[in-house]
Amino acid sequence: MENTLLVALSRQMSLERQIDVIANNVANVNTTGFKANKSLFEEFLNTGAREDNFSVRDRRVSFVHDRAAYHDFSQGPSEKTGSPLDVSIDGKGFIAVQTPAGERYTRDGSFQINAQGQLVTTGGNIVLGTNGPIVFQPTDRDIAISADGTITVGEGVVTQFDSIRGKLKLVKFDSPQQLKKEGANLYSAPTGIAAQPDLASRVNQGFVEKSNVSAVAEMTRMMEVMRTYQSVSSLMQQQNDLRKNAIQILADVPA
Repeated sequence: MENTLLVALSRQMSLERQIDVIANNVANVNTTGFKANKSLFEEFLNTGAREDNFSVRDRRVSFVHDRAAYHDFSQGPSEKTGSPLDVSIDGKGFIAVQTPAGERYTRDGSFQINAQGQLVTTGGNIVLGTNGPIVFQPTDRDIAISADGTITVGEGVVTQFDSIRGKLKLVKFDSPQQLKKEGANLYSAPTGIAAQPDLASRVNQGFVEKSNVSAVAEMTRMMEVMRTYQSVSSLMQQQNDLRKNAIQILADVPA
């Protein structure tokens, strides 16, 4: 009976954490460049009894253990915005940005120009180029971003010519699952995980990558988790009632 309650409790704990993951995904269904998280579970076996006076071998008891949550880096759908500063990434790369906490990485390509002429994210973080921040002049026009991330602008009044303002710093990671989400659609790389130049990914100007979260799938999963949680709660209540009845019967000593 005790094993039943402990196993059910371990299942409820894992379901509670799974709900947190699903809720975060649903909350970011419209967040540009957001990547969903998925829960990973495994069976956890308790240590078997080893007393010599057991007549039969102790039975195995399996608990539920939520091993981890992993990133789903599958490509999200692209949405055309028409803005020359917006880009979507076709591939597995990330765009490097400078934050007060250091260099971070994002898939959110919705950019703008700040008062200093720097290319920044919607959160105000500086978008990095291969040679540092990308800075525009007040007279720049006809901004063009090529597939490899090179940014050119039109200059001149009488004699018109193109000038290069920089090249987006696209990076990749050998172990992207080790990246840590920091909020505001940013990832940080832990110690020992170095960003490498990404020459394979391509950018599309005038588009942004939408969240790869499927609202229908996540809501369906949430209802399944809630039903499972209620079923486990019902099982625990039944076991508690059995224990209560057993105690009452054993305590009913004939006169």
